[in-house]
Amino acid sequence: MSVRKKTALVLAVVALTTGLATGAAPAAAPASGQSTAAECGVRADGKLWCGNRVSAKGYVHRSYTSGVRGSLTSGFSWFVCWGPGDYHAGGNNIWYWTLLDNGQWGNVPAVDVYTPSDPWGNLRQC
Repeated sequence: MSVRKKTALVLAVVALTTGLATGAAPAAAPASGQSTAAECGVRADGKLWCGNRVSAKGYVHRSYTSGVRGSLTSGFSWFVCWGPGDYHAGGNNIWYWTLLDNGQWGNVPAVDVYTPSDPWGNLRQC
């Protein structure tokens, strides 16, 4: 192997190792099994950006008996507003409205959105 290739390989390994060593370690999940997001709050765009349960379902209405429109396949999403609906395992009746990962709009029960309390922040009601 040429000196140039060895040098490039060593530099690549150092860069990768340094990046891994200085990168933020993943946060431990809370005892409840919820994933931890870097943030949970309403940004300047007016949307709530927060962690959520992967595969959380989005419903047509704020009710488990309404049709399912899709799901959230990532663990961090945005929500444009909240509204009251059926009570759920989160102990309240708050549901969040969002664009699901399949391009459909749907209502997600607050139990699946990792907010400290519901409704969270200054997110508007819809």
